[in-house]
Amino acid sequence: MSMNRTAILEDFPILSSTMRGKPFTYLDSAATSLTPEQVVQAMSRYYLEYGVNVHRGVYEFSERATREYEEVRKKTEKFLGLLPHSPGKSPLGHVIFTKSTTEASNLLAYSYGRAKLRSGEEILTTETEHHSTLVPWHPVCEKTGAILKTVPISPQGTFTLDDFASRLTPRTKIAVFSAMSNVTGFMPPIKEMIQRAKEVGALTIVDGAQYVSHHGVNVEELGCDFLYFSAHKMLGPTGLGVLYGRTEILETMEPFLYGGNMILKVSDFASTYHPLPEKFEAGTPPIAEVLGFGAALDYLSNIRMDTIRDQEKRLLTYGLEMASKRPWMKVLGPKNPEIQGAIMSFNVEGVHSHDLGTLLDSQGIAVRTGVHCAQPLMEHLRVGGGAVRASMYFYNTEKDIDTLFEGIERAKEIFG
Repeated sequence: MSMNRTAILEDFPILSSTMRGKPFTYLDSAATSLTPEQVVQAMSRYYLEYGVNVHRGVYEFSERATREYEEVRKKTEKFLGLLPHSPGKSPLGHVIFTKSTTEASNLLAYSYGRAKLRSGEEILTTETEHHSTLVPWHPVCEKTGAILKTVPISPQGTFTLDDFASRLTPRTKIAVFSAMSNVTGFMPPIKEMIQRAKEVGALTIVDGAQYVSHHGVNVEELGCDFLYFSAHKMLGPTGLGVLYGRTEILETMEPFLYGGNMILKVSDFASTYHPLPEKFEAGTPPIAEVLGFGAALDYLSNIRMDTIRDQEKRLLTYGLEMASKRPWMKVLGPKNPEIQGAIMSFNVEGVHSHDLGTLLDSQGIAVRTGVHCAQPLMEHLRVGGGAVRASMYFYNTEKDIDTLFEGIERAKEIFG
């Protein structure tokens, strides 16, 4: 599938709709991407044709649902670069379906962090993190006596590999960090960071919520122990997250949730669990959402992730050039498309971010305002009132950027 604008408009009819009586300009894909009809159809087909449970029935519809559900797991493994394993041989890692990136993060903090960490041991993260990656480790430190350390950032919200490596010690047991900031779009050198962390024996956890939807990922090449992300940021439905984990580590962890589906055998006073990945998938799973995600993966694979990245670099470069001509705009982040994803957060002199967002909304332009679930980062960047975030995806065009700046100019005129 190429970047055919006519085809994209057909697949995303919402792009032809209006908001506040104006043509709809969507620049909030970092919060959630738009959903193509192919994804909606896959979910509707499940509910209308065979909407039954998986892993339970021996009748035809249940077997179909189970087969298609597990096919999406294999499709996700392929998308992440996991090689097929030989019969009888354990795979390098497993894909576990969760309800969100946040749940995946909590699963690791609870099932690994609370169980494995000891007093005085260290967790290393950075000052760029989203709350869902940072907050679950706070109670881990409270319960275990572990110490949370951060990698400081520059005024541009960046850090170097040396900055990261200098904070590693023999006591570092976990290194957890984002592959792409949801505020600035900054992309640190995660492959090299993983290598450095492993040199001191640390477990590596990568928050891929923003990154995986825009870039090709090969977990075997990265070498990370864990990676998590959300379906709804990459054309899929809400309510579904993905956790990749290395087999040998997952096998040592206790389940995060208990109940049906993850159980192998139960007596009155004891139970044993299914092998991976079902061990971490208690209860009825989000079946329709998984099937919709499978359609989203097909869509992205047809376009190709390198094509998506190239398109977004062009859009970001164009947006940064437009902003550089306006001295009253302050853009957060590195302002470098080589190390920055398709996110441009900014403030306009004399206009509060919420006011600017409201005025853009009145013109049919959808952006996000505030602290973007990254309060520590905003404090380090000294942006007390938050910022406006324009985030792009492959379905955006230069025209959307032009519309955004026209709206900013109108807002600036209103506020003098």
